[in-house]
Amino acid sequence: MAVESETVTSELSLGDTEINWARLDKTRFHVIGAILFTAQQALIHPTHVVKTRMQVADSRLAQMPGMVVFKHILRNDGIPGIFRGFGTSAIGSLPGRVLALTSLEMSKDMMLKYTQGMNMPETTRIGVANGVAGMFSSLISSLYFVPLEVICQRLMVQGLPGATFYNDPFDVARKVIKTEGFRGLYRGFGLTALTNSPASALWWGAYGAAQRIIWRSLGYRDDAEKKPSHMEMVTVQATAGMVAGACSSVITTPIDTVKKRLQVTFCLFYWFATSFRGK
Repeated sequence: MAVESETVTSELSLGDTEINWARLDKTRFHVIGAILFTAQQALIHPTHVVKTRMQVADSRLAQMPGMVVFKHILRNDGIPGIFRGFGTSAIGSLPGRVLALTSLEMSKDMMLKYTQGMNMPETTRIGVANGVAGMFSSLISSLYFVPLEVICQRLMVQGLPGATFYNDPFDVARKVIKTEGFRGLYRGFGLTALTNSPASALWWGAYGAAQRIIWRSLGYRDDAEKKPSHMEMVTVQATAGMVAGACSSVITTPIDTVKKRLQVTFCLFYWFATSFRGK
């Protein structure tokens, strides 16, 4: 009897694999989400610094392999160099993550209710609801994340020829507003919206549809007695996430390069222009 009870509690209905915003413990959701996102940022931030340096630097550095650029930064700037801008990004992202996750789940819940009576396959309905929610969340959160991204990238490229020196993130904001105006903090916003919104829609749409397809291929149904375990749920969600990431990266990578150059190189041009005037 105890074994049966343990089996029941360790399994989930297929409907429980989708987040239900109305039944969600939102405080716990945001706290755990913030911890996981910060841990994820810590792992990938060095590669983000390397990518940014390669995208905005001169041709010599841009043509080097990523590992060579990583060693170059490590040799010249040490460990702080590969984590340049991490504190600003990690702490500054927390309110933005709350905004993004809240708008995502609320809009997804609304879309699922709105499309409930429509004559379409369940996989398509979930994909559409996730896609629309992802696009809406991206547009809302971009209003917060673009200025933060501009500040972090200016910190990341310190040490490159012509890059302005900044004392801290607030110094970045002050100098950007002074030289470029308030719109300088939103440099690249149009490209961000153009890139992230469709990419987010594609990612979340592909994620929701892929997750549903994988569950179906494993023989799970909403009304079936067979229920997935927690380990199966994590594995399926991770696989669906990889599929979604591969799909969205097709459109994000090229425009991301253009956006970073737009956000960062203005300060380099400004430095060269003012230096030339001073001679």
